[in-house]
Amino acid sequence: MASVTKVLVANRGEIALRVMRTCREMGIPTVAVYAEPDARAPHAYFADERVRLSGASPRQAYLDIDQLVAVARDHGADAVHPGYGFLSENAAFAEACSTHRLTFIGPSAPSMRAMGDKVEARRRMLAAEVPVVPGSAALPDEGAALREAERIGYPVLVKAAAGGGGIGMRVAQRAEELPQAFEACRRAAQASFASPDVYLERYLSHPRHIEMQVLADAHGTTLALGERECSIQRRHQKLLEETPAVGLSDARRAAMAEAAVKAAAAVGYQNAGTVEFIVSGDHFYFLEMNTRLQVEHPVTELVLGIDLVREQIRVARGGRLPTAGYPAPRGHAIEFRVNAEDPLRNFMPTPRRVQRYAPPTGPGVRVDSGIRPHQEISPHFDSLLLKLIVWADDRNAAIGRGRRALQELVLTGPKTTVPFHRAVLDEADFVNGRISTGFIDEHPGLLERIAAFAAQGSPLEALYGGGEMAAAIAGAVVVAGEP
Repeated sequence: MASVTKVLVANRGEIALRVMRTCREMGIPTVAVYAEPDARAPHAYFADERVRLSGASPRQAYLDIDQLVAVARDHGADAVHPGYGFLSENAAFAEACSTHRLTFIGPSAPSMRAMGDKVEARRRMLAAEVPVVPGSAALPDEGAALREAERIGYPVLVKAAAGGGGIGMRVAQRAEELPQAFEACRRAAQASFASPDVYLERYLSHPRHIEMQVLADAHGTTLALGERECSIQRRHQKLLEETPAVGLSDARRAAMAEAAVKAAAAVGYQNAGTVEFIVSGDHFYFLEMNTRLQVEHPVTELVLGIDLVREQIRVARGGRLPTAGYPAPRGHAIEFRVNAEDPLRNFMPTPRRVQRYAPPTGPGVRVDSGIRPHQEISPHFDSLLLKLIVWADDRNAAIGRGRRALQELVLTGPKTTVPFHRAVLDEADFVNGRISTGFIDEHPGLLERIAAFAAQGSPLEALYGGGEMAAAIAGAVVVAGEP
């Protein structure tokens, strides 16, 4: 049985706080790490201990495996939770933890490697009889790419074999576009993942992006915990997620759950993970597996009434999952990613100081936040500020609750995606479930609505306008240890 009595949380922001909260409820002390820009970030104050990281850049500090392992050992931690992003899907980090007898709260390094290389993952899924989008193996050069594209059929998607998050993806509608797309993807893959390997997949027009949460223990039990609709995206990166997926039949849902369990079993997976699918017409295809906790895990928690971080820790300790599964999902949940981005300028990042901040409250509203008033938003990290999640008895009620909560949210300083979310919830196609990964491009009228909502702001902003009040709130954050 693995030991988890003190946890180093190898991350920052809202996900670090998310993990620390569950640990505190379980009576498990935590150690926070922070780079210089995060010296006064809420996560650095919430933990039982805090340690400053050094590095060539703030981002590199959070990626320093040797330093993180040393901090864990020096401060008596016997476990590490990687959160998402940074080193969460880094097999070398998982191995380093194992070498130093630290429990890694996540899957094994071999499972990560099998699913982290998208070409290898495709091969394993085919062997496990999981549906896969027609595509290629890793391509040595442009000539091979052209030959494979002719075999697969245009349009094709050029993708990095390593990494994820949509980074580097390029679409080639015809042969003359492929060389440029091929080289651009190779450069992005090398820069982001230290590997230039790319491959091709058939590009599916107007698909939906639906993923399945899985959880597996060391005793042979692998469970699918339901799907999440993730089709509202910009640049192949998610902005809004919900569960259940609208219009998904029970038969399709069961087939996707079965495929997700097969996918996890094919790599001997343990702990929490997510199998992502592309849905096109009457068919669904394996896209990739994220070998970590997902940003959008709260919507699954709200409809199932469970704590996935708690389950991660139980599995890491050697605990058994309920073979009969968890309670049936109830109601509908939607997550809105509130990023420091300007949706009127193609979602350009806007890292600025937070001026006024007051999260919404009320029935069925959850806010996972990593910010406080007067916090400087660093350009060195991902633009996510907080996640606003709503739950209600059905989808229409959840949309209404989302409208209310987004209007109630006070957040000034950086431009944010709040006006975008308000505009989406007012779009008839979204309300009626007519969505795809091309939703933003297919609805140019969103821009006008976004501009109107951006100008409108929240009716509560005037209540948080005074500098003295904001300073008092910031002081309360530090004293109470809450964001």
